Amino acid sequence: MSSDMFSEVSLRVRGVTKDYLIYERPEDRLKQMFRRKHRYYTAFPALKGVDLEIYRGETVGVVGRNGSGKTTLLEIIAGTLRPSAGTVEVSGRVAALLGLGAGFNPEFTGRDNVALNAAVLGLGPGALAAVFDRIAAFADIGPFLDRPVKTYSSGMFARLAFAVAIHVDPDILIVDETLSVGDEAFQRKCFRRIEELKADGCTILFVTHSAETVIDLCDRAVLLDRGERLLMGSPRTVIAQYQRLIHAPVAKAAAIREGIRAMDGQAAALALARVHEAPAHDAPAHDAPSRPVSESGGNTDDAPAQAEASLPGEEEDDAFLVDDFQSENVVEFPAAGALIEDVHVETPGGRRVNHLVAGHDYDLVYQVTFAGAVERVRFGMQIRTSTGLVVATQNSQTETEEGLSIPEAGMVREVRFPVRVSLVPGVYFMNAGVVTTDADGNNRYLHRLVDVLAVRVLTPPRQTASGVILIEGSRPVRLRRFPPGEPPTGSGTDERLSPTHD
Repeated sequence: MSSDMFSEVSLRVRGVTKDYLIYERPEDRLKQMFRRKHRYYTAFPALKGVDLEIYRGETVGVVGRNGSGKTTLLEIIAGTLRPSAGTVEVSGRVAALLGLGAGFNPEFTGRDNVALNAAVLGLGPGALAAVFDRIAAFADIGPFLDRPVKTYSSGMFARLAFAVAIHVDPDILIVDETLSVGDEAFQRKCFRRIEELKADGCTILFVTHSAETVIDLCDRAVLLDRGERLLMGSPRTVIAQYQRLIHAPVAKAAAIREGIRAMDGQAAALALARVHEAPAHDAPAHDAPSRPVSESGGNTDDAPAQAEASLPGEEEDDAFLVDDFQSENVVEFPAAGALIEDVHVETPGGRRVNHLVAGHDYDLVYQVTFAGAVERVRFGMQIRTSTGLVVATQNSQTETEEGLSIPEAGMVREVRFPVRVSLVPGVYFMNAGVVTTDADGNNRYLHRLVDVLAVRVLTPPRQTASGVILIEGSRPVRLRRFPPGEPPTGSGTDERLSPTHD
């Protein structure tokens, strides 16, 4: 990556607005043509004064709920849609994947459509001949390359369209969810190619609903909502606020939205400073996300100034709290002598969080109030996946121990289970329970809450694990190097790699 990376503006969007005109009846469109002083339509504002400035070599993710204006913005940047107001300045060749099969003639073969798309993107016959074999190999659709594209599956469309776009030497690559239709192997190949383009100085702008992809791949991210730019900043900051927004209850949604908007200037400045400070050969800088709670622990949903003040301090880890990220399927068994309350996760420093970092230590905490005296009490917890698979269970005492004695009613116990998050990224659910054991060794629940707490495990940098359990160890990964021609039975030379989750 060249030394002037992130110093040259590749894309500048100023005050871009787009209004779609909605006519109730077909004849109203004709009337409007001849009677311009009258208004036969309703204007729907898809974009409202959006500003962006993106630098050469940057990768920027665009996130937001459906209907927030993401695709409209990308279409305007690509030049396939005209804004109602505002300007777009683009430096260099733009290759855009804005829709499955967009620009493809269904009657043409894949080979013919490659030539057609390459010509649209400014690639002449000679230049196309030099890269055609690479396009065909990347798409890897076999004999279907010489068949009409109307016979293609959605995955074949995606393969061929992406293969063309990334081999026309684009200065700016725009991708709108196209990769979500490909199989996992193809997606991995695409992201590897995106990294290569980025290293060569290509500016990449893409829409995705995958938080992990934004955090892994992007230098910055922008949050759109109702056609407006609410926030631009580091990927983790933007994703945290996006998740606050989509989980916001109706009564708090407006206040949360304004709180996020108030953070925009400071978050954008911090993220841009980190991008410019990052060494050219480094991966994207992902700073700690802002927390939706203030340093004193107060809720900031109704206080934009506090939300802005909470932008980021250095944390013991990147875990954070999204107030409205909660389990929607809590199953509560009847209380029969005890009551479990205030189930939450804390960092070792006592900060409440529900977005956790793999490989770090936390405490699952809850309080139990007892309705009367009871003997042989044990406390328990459980962690399950979204499909119900139990990945961890822990009790406060073993079966051979007597357990805790509660001598009188009204006594309260705080329970803390230490938890090392050895899980791959995803959403998990936690249970809490308190039981008593009778003289015959039979367990009876005094209270039990199933799926009472939802937590999200974040994607760590350079994550390579999949499945459920994150394989950990105090020793680094070891490689043994042998000279060429030497059989792998000698002493060799050890090479050590740090664990990818550190």
